[in-house]
Amino acid sequence: MTTALTPVAPAAAPTAPIRSAGTTAPGLSDLPPPAGTAVFDRGESRVRLYCRTFPVVLRRAKGARLFAEDGRVFTDFFCGAGSLNYGHNNDGLKAALAAYVAADGVAHGLDMYTVAKREFLTAFRTHVLEPRGLEYTAQFPGPTGTDAVEAALKVARKATGRSGVIAFSGGFHGMSRGSLAVTGSGRARRAGGVHGQDPVTFVPFEDGPGGAFDSVGLIERLLDDPSSGVETPAAVIVEPVQMEGGVRPASAGWLRRLREATERRGILLICDEIQSGCGRTGDFFAFEESGIVPDVVTVSKSLSGYGLPMSLTLFRPELDVWEPGEHTGTFRGNQLAFVTATAAAGLWSDEVFHRSRAETARALAEFGAEVADREPAVRVRGRGAVLGIDLAASGGGARAAHVQRYAFDHGLIVELAGREDEVLKVMPPLTIDPAELADGIGVLRAALLNRI
Repeated sequence: MTTALTPVAPAAAPTAPIRSAGTTAPGLSDLPPPAGTAVFDRGESRVRLYCRTFPVVLRRAKGARLFAEDGRVFTDFFCGAGSLNYGHNNDGLKAALAAYVAADGVAHGLDMYTVAKREFLTAFRTHVLEPRGLEYTAQFPGPTGTDAVEAALKVARKATGRSGVIAFSGGFHGMSRGSLAVTGSGRARRAGGVHGQDPVTFVPFEDGPGGAFDSVGLIERLLDDPSSGVETPAAVIVEPVQMEGGVRPASAGWLRRLREATERRGILLICDEIQSGCGRTGDFFAFEESGIVPDVVTVSKSLSGYGLPMSLTLFRPELDVWEPGEHTGTFRGNQLAFVTATAAAGLWSDEVFHRSRAETARALAEFGAEVADREPAVRVRGRGAVLGIDLAASGGGARAAHVQRYAFDHGLIVELAGREDEVLKVMPPLTIDPAELADGIGVLRAALLNRI
């Protein structure tokens, strides 16, 4: 557990006005860049995003707090896009990492045998897989989530001998070529040069901006009709909770139907748990609520627990059809990440940690219910320690940008999601101090319920 800090009052709001409705690029701040950032503008690509959304130079971080160079303090409801579920510089993880580095532990090991990797595999099996009755083989495909998805798609195609994949509208799986092919976002696909020739069939998710949809029924009809034009695919890839898609949880019944439909037809089911996993949406994996067992699972982001790059592709042992060296990568053996991931896995046998994450989830659910009760036009969705506040019918992306800007001005970092950045995606650390959580919720309450 991260040591709790004494709550710090958020900084006073800057005098710059909150952006007006209709401003383009909702969510991007119109504040001038802070002092000391000229080197970034001169030397770094325009592709950078979050420094524009949150224009502040950060110096240090602890728990749920970010400390800026200019003295401001922010509560972090963003958590590195889900990479810091255990908070910044978690004491237990930091101690393990510092001891390993001080002892000259191996820092880079490709896929060689190392003590650090052995200890991680043992801890992950002991604290995560075995208590859930899961028997998976682990592949370390590379440092990022998109690497895990690429490996999942490749192993599915190799194991089945088929090339097609079914994916869902609103899904997000990464920014490399194969991952983009199964990502619904038009903006991301266009930037990556991904077009309709990729062997991917998109169907609506169970719930989206257009309302509920029987997507499993559509998949079954397409696959059972010899004239549908859709051949039996290698896999179906799904996020049990669409996070970038606007915090849209799949229901347990829908996931069970999807599992049954794929199993009957010999299609592999890939669950992308890169952002929904590691405890963010309930138990360690979001799919656990439904009782299903996917064939392949991708895990990354908070897997290392410390913000260090690390990803896993998990699959049933009989799907391990790789030849040695068929899928490789220089940084697939991040030994420092193995060390912190081992410590993070141990938290899953820690009752204090479980009480903390349960309290965080309860507080978010209560706040979501309060918002929904006070303003019925706002749609609130969530599970576990993530809350999606959908303003599509109550000001849309422009209002979401207002709230995000108000939050920043009052010492809170929160991200936007959804098709038009119309959803506030609230993700505090699972280990957040209750007073810090109340501070952040208070800022959102002021922005939302006072109609900022």
